Amino acid sequence: MAKAKTPGGRRTAGATPAGAQTVSVDTPAPKKRTSPVQFFSQVQAEGRKIVWPSRKETWITSVMVFIMVLLASAFFFVVDFGLSAISQRILAIGS
Repeated sequence: MAKAKTPGGRRTAGATPAGAQTVSVDTPAPKKRTSPVQFFSQVQAEGRKIVWPSRKETWITSVMVFIMVLLASAFFFVVDFGLSAISQRILAIGS
């Protein structure tokens, strides 16, 4: 990659172009290490926050997934059938 040069020649070490701002990047503070006991207590606390779906919600969701799979398979069957018919007709023209 070629380096850009100023109109007067090479850049000087401390020179910045007019209007340019320098940006300093803050280094993140080092993370505090967690003991195994503290880790497992945090896992337990997060596990208590889980809300499981009811049997009815699971059933409705499963039925909806099954219906969507049927619709998608019907759609792709129709598209595949149509594309194969079109390609067979195009190939029949050439023979």
